[in-house]
Amino acid sequence: MACINKKKKIIFLVGPTATGKTDCALELAKKINAEIISCDSMQVYKGMDIITSKPAATLRKKIKHHLIDLIPATKEYNVSKYRRDALCKIKEILNRDKTPLFVGGTGLYMSILIDGIFKMRPSSKNIRMKLYKQAEELGNIYLHNKLKSIDPQSASKIHPNDTKRLVRALEVFESTGKPISYLQKQRKGLADKYDVMIFCLNIRRQNLYNRIEGRVDEMFKSGLVKEAKKLLKLKLSKTASYAIGLKELKGYIDGEYDLDEAKRLMKRNTRAYAKRQLTWFRKNKRIKWLDINKDTPRKVAKRIWKELY
Repeated sequence: MACINKKKKIIFLVGPTATGKTDCALELAKKINAEIISCDSMQVYKGMDIITSKPAATLRKKIKHHLIDLIPATKEYNVSKYRRDALCKIKEILNRDKTPLFVGGTGLYMSILIDGIFKMRPSSKNIRMKLYKQAEELGNIYLHNKLKSIDPQSASKIHPNDTKRLVRALEVFESTGKPISYLQKQRKGLADKYDVMIFCLNIRRQNLYNRIEGRVDEMFKSGLVKEAKKLLKLKLSKTASYAIGLKELKGYIDGEYDLDEAKRLMKRNTRAYAKRQLTWFRKNKRIKWLDINKDTPRKVAKRIWKELY
């Protein structure tokens, strides 16, 4: 007799920006009795509606959404806080006998939920500063070779130019005496307890770029400049300040270039971001890729539903 998987399902619908995740998610949520949890590092911020392409308020009334408009853009938010908040929402949704459906393009948020996070006492700031000083004075190759000698597994995955990750891996070792690769294997995440399924929307590269350009044009028509002016008057948190569009529009607002140049820069940087998202998702072998070039959101939802049941 076949073994029936009785674990509760948690679904992730991910993909690069402008692939139509929002519309597909709404259709899928109807079919599987789901509530949507945002998996987007920027949509947590209030007042960043156009610049982060939040689902319209009318859509959020049709299907319950979570982790959108959580905090002011002046407050810091990070992956640990997201994990804490997301786990709370999962429990609430499952208690209502509904399915949690994560939707977004922040790969790090997805990974930390599915695979978990290792716990360690906060390390000394002195260790971190010492390592950054070594990178500056001796070079990244020195740090990379140092990591290679204590944790070859991590060194093989971290590029010598990636100073931040090199410092983090060495910092963990100096703080705990254990390689970060070992500690990462001790993590427990959603995959240990639930039936986690990940679907990534994919379209031809040129189609994706065309969608990105169309989306940026629409954002400008919808009042992006006005929204950016309001945001740039605030003392934005470090995380919020990374939103694509703020830096590009600041140059326009400060008179460094015209509006067309701001649009061009925003389109270029969004395309580059989409490429980074695809690179991140392609590393995850558990993802089911869905080519959706001519499919409507309803058809995509139906395809996913068939995979689920």
